[in-house]
Amino acid sequence: MYDPSMRVLTVLELLQEREQVTGSELARRLEVSPRTVQRYVARLQDLGIPVEGKRGVGGAYRLRPGFRLPPLMFSGEEALSLALGLKALQHLGLTALTPAAHSAGAKLRRTLPHALRQEMEAIEEAVQLDTEAWTVSTDAALLVTLLRAVRHAKAAQFAYRSRLNVDSLRTVDIYRVAQFGGSWYAVGRCHSREALRCFRLDRMSALTVLDASFVPPGDFDVLGHLRATWPDTPESHHIDVWLGLPSSTLRGRVSTWGVTLTEENGGTRVQAQREHLEAFAAMLLGLCCEVRIAAPAQLHDTFGTLAERCRALAEVGG
Repeated sequence: MYDPSMRVLTVLELLQEREQVTGSELARRLEVSPRTVQRYVARLQDLGIPVEGKRGVGGAYRLRPGFRLPPLMFSGEEALSLALGLKALQHLGLTALTPAAHSAGAKLRRTLPHALRQEMEAIEEAVQLDTEAWTVSTDAALLVTLLRAVRHAKAAQFAYRSRLNVDSLRTVDIYRVAQFGGSWYAVGRCHSREALRCFRLDRMSALTVLDASFVPPGDFDVLGHLRATWPDTPESHHIDVWLGLPSSTLRGRVSTWGVTLTEENGGTRVQAQREHLEAFAAMLLGLCCEVRIAAPAQLHDTFGTLAERCRALAEVGG
């Protein structure tokens, strides 16, 4: 149920969307009487918005042709949504968009009424977002180009480097794009493999949208597909380690995203899927407990690399 101010704003939104709207339709949409609709229209007119039309039963309302509304008019909840969205955008790996996000936030603050501006500034100061899984930097221009291919159902061609540093040229009918597990992915039918495949955007280059079109599946669930295929993707490592701490101690210190904790022999077996072994190894070191590695074998080498870096830092400090 809307409060009165929200209903007035809803009337304005409906008038912007339609050439004209009848009073009875406005009453039905707002769950109020036609007489109350007349009061809302009068309120908009008092604010200097030229609403024209007959106010009686069966009459219709419209905005005066050629009238340009102020660029931004937001309710408190809309301003909150925008502020949180702009803050989150800065942590999605799209670093090229960070200046644009700051600029958009500044414009939003200048446009909002004083009370809403204060609320937005409070959000920026008080809210912190967990960015643990939002780490891989991605080319924003490449993302925009891919989204254009998705929107127009056009095949895309790009150079791709796998996790094993194998280069290939791919032509793919991109169905959807998603941010998942710290990386951006494009999912679609690969022409060379003749099967559905996932591609990390940060491993793409030389992207071109082709003229060839395709018919995408209408109900494709990209996140569902990524979750279902995640354990089998060659881009990730299956991690299986035993830690000398009870699971009750680990909870709150270990990210539970994609992690299974099982009590075992006075400690906890941790199983997870991760692409970045160094980040996971560094997290394990920070727990200051015994670690026994079952898989993958590369994790031993990762700890060795971290140890060399620590020795180098210790020598510089000495």
